[in-house]
Amino acid sequence: MSNDVGPATKRGFKDAVYAATARVGGALSNGSRLELLELLLQAERGVDELSTLTGMSVANTSRHLQILRASNLVSVRKEGVRSFYRARPASVPLWVAIQSFGARHVAEVKVLLDQYFDDRGALAQMPPEVLAAEVASGRIVLIDVRPAVEFAAGHIPGALSVPIERLPFELDRLREDRQVVAYCRGPYCVLAEQAVAVLSEAGLHASRLASGYVEWAASRSSHPGPDDLA
Repeated sequence: MSNDVGPATKRGFKDAVYAATARVGGALSNGSRLELLELLLQAERGVDELSTLTGMSVANTSRHLQILRASNLVSVRKEGVRSFYRARPASVPLWVAIQSFGARHVAEVKVLLDQYFDDRGALAQMPPEVLAAEVASGRIVLIDVRPAVEFAAGHIPGALSVPIERLPFELDRLREDRQVVAYCRGPYCVLAEQAVAVLSEAGLHASRLASGYVEWAASRSSHPGPDDLA
């Protein structure tokens, strides 16, 4: 059998490959779907919960989830008539690359980040081994201010679960002569910024990680597995 492939066949092959790959980009070309993917990187969630978190209708949320699923970015688990979604581990580096590119190279994103987040206690992302050493030595008290369900699905080792709504009631536990570092879902998450404000007002030395759990886990390995990521 001849291995010679004519120009038309070659062109057809390239067109088909690029078209199929572009569907992933199309799935991520919507801000609502990017937010859904970020939430699903934190923990498995049902459609109703995602609808509440994003402020979208259940029908619209379901439609966006189907588009993400068709591009193999998320998977679904059935429990009776209910559907629960989670991000596929392979989508993690893609998400990290997109948000990193936006923060670094999209002028509008950079302006919005500068306007929304002040520089109070901002702490650049540490290499995982450095962060682990600082937490293990006791020089840093690391708090995860995401919802408890997200902490249970995966968190930075050594972190304490202190959901943002519980933080005012946990201040006594944190009143030590150590730096308190808060983290949440990622660079666009406002929970850690809110935590720094609460901690600083209470007189604690507080700062926040510039990124979140997913970025930390992705930095540990170029091929994160299910045990590394929610």
